[in-house]
Amino acid sequence: MMVNLVLAASAFATLHLLVSGTPLRGVLVRRLGEGAYRGVFALATLVTLVWMARSYSAAFASDNIWLWHWRMAQHAAAPIMLVAFLLAVPGIASRNPASVGQERVLQDDAEARGMQRITRHPFLWGVAIWAAFHIAANGDVASIVLFATFLIVALIGTRSIDRKRSHALGAVWTAYEARTSNLPFAAIAQGRNRLILREIGWWRPLLALALFALVVTLHPRLFGAYPLPGMAD
Repeated sequence: MMVNLVLAASAFATLHLLVSGTPLRGVLVRRLGEGAYRGVFALATLVTLVWMARSYSAAFASDNIWLWHWRMAQHAAAPIMLVAFLLAVPGIASRNPASVGQERVLQDDAEARGMQRITRHPFLWGVAIWAAFHIAANGDVASIVLFATFLIVALIGTRSIDRKRSHALGAVWTAYEARTSNLPFAAIAQGRNRLILREIGWWRPLLALALFALVVTLHPRLFGAYPLPGMAD
């Protein structure tokens, strides 16, 4: 069961790091066309995600090994995961030149706005925080394999996207990088940008809070674990 999980995780990582993140992507786009490539890539991503989910459930319940147990995980879950949601959800709900198919955003508006002022990759940083917390909170081999895959893909993905955008957009992207940061809040801390909350709007954080509450509520039923203290009482 664990071998199947490792194979699924390897397939997912290969798809995102060695296909999407290398010149192989350009070769496939030239042969298939941009639209067909994105469709095939999305389907392959869905297949590997389902494979990972099913193999994780099987590995977790069978030949799993526990390496540690973080007793205070429930008490740390709310603030850490809320940060992850407040990055990921507004990030994916905002226009961003680092997102798939949104390269022209810089041509329409060269100013970094909203979530872009915090980081060029808010969604991927949200995923990274989510994955890192679940590694620390669980401590079993199956969870480490699963969530480390997401963590590695997310962190390497931020640099891979920067590299691809720099190659495609040249000086326009270089100027954009100078005003923004990969690491959340780094450009603001360094005085290269400033946080303007009204650009993010009210509905994006509200959507993040609603989805956070929904996940917390459904987490015991979907994943068999109570994410917050007192939920099992």
